[in-house]
Amino acid sequence: MASRGQYELHHPPPSLPRRAAALSEPGEEGIACVSPFSPAGTAGRRAPRRAVRFAPGRSLAERRLETVMPASALMNVMVGAARKAGRSLARDFGEVEQLQVSIKGPANFVSAADLRAEEIIHAELSKARPDYGFLMEEGGTIAGRDASHRWIVDPLDGTTNFLHGIPMFAISIGLEREGQLVAGLIYNPISDELFAAEKGKGAFLNDKRRLRVAARKQLADVVVATGIPHRGRTGHKRFLNEMQEAMQDVAGIRRTGSAALDLAWTAAGRFDGYWERNIQAWDMAAGIVIVREAGGICTDLSGSDQMLAKGEVICGNLAIHKALLGVVGDPPPEPHPLPVND
Repeated sequence: MASRGQYELHHPPPSLPRRAAALSEPGEEGIACVSPFSPAGTAGRRAPRRAVRFAPGRSLAERRLETVMPASALMNVMVGAARKAGRSLARDFGEVEQLQVSIKGPANFVSAADLRAEEIIHAELSKARPDYGFLMEEGGTIAGRDASHRWIVDPLDGTTNFLHGIPMFAISIGLEREGQLVAGLIYNPISDELFAAEKGKGAFLNDKRRLRVAARKQLADVVVATGIPHRGRTGHKRFLNEMQEAMQDVAGIRRTGSAALDLAWTAAGRFDGYWERNIQAWDMAAGIVIVREAGGICTDLSGSDQMLAKGEVICGNLAIHKALLGVVGDPPPEPHPLPVND
């Protein structure tokens, strides 16, 4: 039973304006909405496509942002896998000093927690869609019988943060269909923030808050995020040149240590923009979908759509994406000279 003050409804009390009531699409006999994010004990109830949670003191505009995400069966599977793996990561994060850790490369650690989370996600997604292929950070490429679908998974983006006890890391699950990114989910199990989007259905935070990129239009007003190449990575000199240019134009530059969260926070309007080079498909696949469904623009650093192939991304609203691309982006290729006819 919903409490007074914050509740879901489809037949509003007389005190609510008729216009606010119209934001909710009623289900049969006024049954309350249930989603994959709903608390335990609500399973089995029939859910309408859309509902609104009303809370005292909230404006109509704020209520409009609180529509329940229209999750498909595939998104339900992704949410279930992420939450199960997230519980495992949260337990390991509480005992981070006792983790068995092996070195994979310079400053790029593989922890027991990372491997366990990937196994959980792989098992859950395979159980629901056994024919889909996989591209995973630890497990690599696994071909599926259904060549048109591929999961792109990073079970722990922000491994260095995790091992240092910094609660800035996330699970990232993207879905590719016929070479196009169609769904994405990013979940931080410590903050319990789950960002999700499906192509054409919008982007949401924790199932109820619709995400929109920030509306600022001038670089002088924005805070942007980026990644810093560490020891063992290439591109140090180029990054320093980009920073020297960007820091003269923007209000602030941040680095979280998780590309997935940088993208999710850009979709949520916390960052106005984000760029990074030398990252992997699993770092950004889910985030690209979420940013785009939140109204943002995502391209590679030359302004094309080859982010996964080139391992780079830049995003923001239309104005900031264009302006930031002009500061840190690659120059357009020079046109080939036309042949001269004798």
